[in-house]
Amino acid sequence: MQEHGSYGQFCPVSMAAEILCTRWTVLILREFLCGTTRFNDLRRGVPRMSPALLSKRLKELERAGVIVTTAGEKGVTEYRLSPSGQDLQPIIMGMGQWGQRWVDSQLSLKNLDPSLLMWDMRRNLNPQPLPKRRCTIQFLYPELPLARQNWWLVVDEGAVDLCGFDPGFEIDLLVTSSLRSMTAIWMGLSVVRREVEAGNLEFDGDPDIASAMQQWLGLSKFAPEPRRVS
Repeated sequence: MQEHGSYGQFCPVSMAAEILCTRWTVLILREFLCGTTRFNDLRRGVPRMSPALLSKRLKELERAGVIVTTAGEKGVTEYRLSPSGQDLQPIIMGMGQWGQRWVDSQLSLKNLDPSLLMWDMRRNLNPQPLPKRRCTIQFLYPELPLARQNWWLVVDEGAVDLCGFDPGFEIDLLVTSSLRSMTAIWMGLSVVRREVEAGNLEFDGDPDIASAMQQWLGLSKFAPEPRRVS
């Protein structure tokens, strides 16, 4: 009898698909390839996935030998890619490159999520162009509900923290933008200067930090990929 969810084929493509093509699995693997190792951080990378389903997928990936679990600091469970999981990197990256190249940008920009955007910006931010001191940058998305309008990136000695509440530090730069404009910049579909000139992005604060935003802003790893569709 064919198992539930099985394609019932011996083809390696179908066997791999049974492991990788369940809902959310590829996005979880994307998070691992971005360096995430802990459950709560995984949740921030897939904010619309329920904790119960995330736990289920992690167990499935562990049974398939794609990830391994270890005890980290203070006994907190950490997840890491096994050699077979690491071997998936060109596949996952290839999917992202294909999506950046061929999926219509207007379709991509329908799926806006401030928590995911800011989380990705946090882990890709380049601290080098910023002052060699603690630097706090606030992002304001006025069109969102009040509880989701404000986000803070705190850069201190090369480490970057994301806060969804006021961290209490002096603000070096306030960036006011529509979520769509900031997402377009992050995806490489637009640039800071263009959004400023269009009136979609405004700065208040340190002019040097503002002028260097395109350099320090953490863009998508796929932003450099040339697009084939408008």
